[in-house]
Amino acid sequence: MLANKECQAALEVLQESPLYDCRCKRAMKKELQCLQIYWSIHLGLTEGEEFYEASPYEPVTSRLSDIFRLASIFSGTGADPVVSVKSNHCLDAAKACNLNENCKKLRSSYISICNREISPTERCNRRKCHKALRQFFDRVPSEYTYRMLFCSCQDQACAERRRQTILPSCSYEDKEKPNCLDLRSVCRTDHLCRSRLADFHANCRASYQTLTSCPADNYQACLGSYAGMIGFDMTPNYVDSSPTGIVVSPWCSCRGSGNLEEECEKFLRDFTENPCLRNAIQAFGNGTDVNLSPKSPTFQATQASRVEKTPSLPDDLSDSTSLGTSVITTCTSIQEQGLKANNSKEFSMCFTELTTNIIPGSNKVIKSNSGTYIACSSVVLTTAFILMLPLAL
Repeated sequence: MLANKECQAALEVLQESPLYDCRCKRAMKKELQCLQIYWSIHLGLTEGEEFYEASPYEPVTSRLSDIFRLASIFSGTGADPVVSVKSNHCLDAAKACNLNENCKKLRSSYISICNREISPTERCNRRKCHKALRQFFDRVPSEYTYRMLFCSCQDQACAERRRQTILPSCSYEDKEKPNCLDLRSVCRTDHLCRSRLADFHANCRASYQTLTSCPADNYQACLGSYAGMIGFDMTPNYVDSSPTGIVVSPWCSCRGSGNLEEECEKFLRDFTENPCLRNAIQAFGNGTDVNLSPKSPTFQATQASRVEKTPSLPDDLSDSTSLGTSVITTCTSIQEQGLKANNSKEFSMCFTELTTNIIPGSNKVIKSNSGTYIACSSVVLTTAFILMLPLAL
């Protein structure tokens, strides 16, 4: 396109217009049309393929703690912690999904489609399976889908259930593994797949300048981008049923890469050896998130050094079996650090009120209006002295 001078001039004009800075919303009604507009502009401004492409989607501002609050899960309540450790959290997540009408409907749909054998030589219709998976992850709230994808496991049976979440025999595996760079090229011919891959790199690319190794220390953005690739040619999944070692990858290898083997290995490591993605999955499984202090420019990661009690779910998600992973909310994190929580009904005010003033080196909290009390006490003492002076004389 850059070889055409008139085309190049038109693109340069577009760079100065608001259209150049527009972005799309994932799962919006006209997502494909929006992405086609985006790439028609941005692909014309680059020569050749870039290793990392900018995401066409609006930046993610929500965090994992927001998902925890949406699910109404709080630490410190529920079943005994010993029972929580022994329970199958992935099975609990499936039960929670079945108690939600929308989640149950869309999950049953993709399971039925992905398990439907076409012929003895064709195990399923992968195209329809992928479409059903995309509908599930785009239309079902994250508090359900994340619990199925990123549930924490203590044994192999649980880890295998987690691996089987996307029905990998149809949606993921194939007779042979293609070359990863060839798979990337196929993905980039489709606007949707290209966009989801670019979004993954933008939000999960390992950063060594942040506490969590994630861009902007946002676990939620990385997990959302990972889930967004499921149902495309670049669908990732857990490579085995190990409950401890978390390794995910697309169905591809770097065999036959020739002189591009280094580039291929780099691409594959963004999945298999990605500290941001691994930390994000573990953080969700442990029910922790980065604790952002409004007064400090640095990030403080909530530590999960001990076993938490199994959380309780709201009425519409309750089940006879203890459900889910434990979650440490902003307020409970502060309580564990020795601070006294405010009993205000407004949850959003909890963090602000708790961190008004903290004496360095201690756990004592000083109310912001404590100065008023001191001033009032001074006035009272002064007045009393003046009234008592004539009596003394």
